[in-house]
Amino acid sequence: MAKKESGGGGVALVAAVLVVLAGAGGAGGAALNSGASGGGGAAPVESVGVRKWDAKRSARGGDVEGAVAHLGVRITKQAVKQELDCHANSFGRVRDFFARTPCTSLDRLLLAVGDGAGGAAVVSVAWVTFPGRKQARQFEDVVDVHGSGDVRPLSTTVLGMADIPFTAAHYWSETVDTTITIAESEPAGGTPDPELVDALAEVAAQLPRP
Repeated sequence: MAKKESGGGGVALVAAVLVVLAGAGGAGGAALNSGASGGGGAAPVESVGVRKWDAKRSARGGDVEGAVAHLGVRITKQAVKQELDCHANSFGRVRDFFARTPCTSLDRLLLAVGDGAGGAAVVSVAWVTFPGRKQARQFEDVVDVHGSGDVRPLSTTVLGMADIPFTAAHYWSETVDTTITIAESEPAGGTPDPELVDALAEVAAQLPRP
């Protein structure tokens, strides 16, 4: 269900902070519309699979706007929340895991992206940090199982949108040292290409913890 990697760590946070930004920049395109193509003498559009690798490089460098721009979309709204209580913000077997093994920090990001032509999607990212690598690996063995529960994504209502449930149909995770990054994406308007919606989750999972 997900690709895992290993690397550096993070610092625990003690307060909950929610920041919502609208109208974030980034280059646009027609990537979200299924079957979109150029006309006349337009240059051929690279496939999502090709553009994804450049997007992942930007994401690993912390450039979220550049990352989604490589996929042909731009951020229209975003919200970020930093807090400590993973147990209160989870459900299912994931919540049971936190009851036995508390996290040391939880950071969540929510993005709304669009192509300027009616295609839209939402992307959720959660960074969960543990005291040690063993706990992070044990947690990944639970959260990566479909139907095991989840760390609750921020509600899309914080962006002034209708509530869009995250189904884990478009899911990716990465584990770096003591932090696991969980990314999910969902269509939010128009007729998004499922490959593009998948790529948004895979790329977002490369973002370093804020």
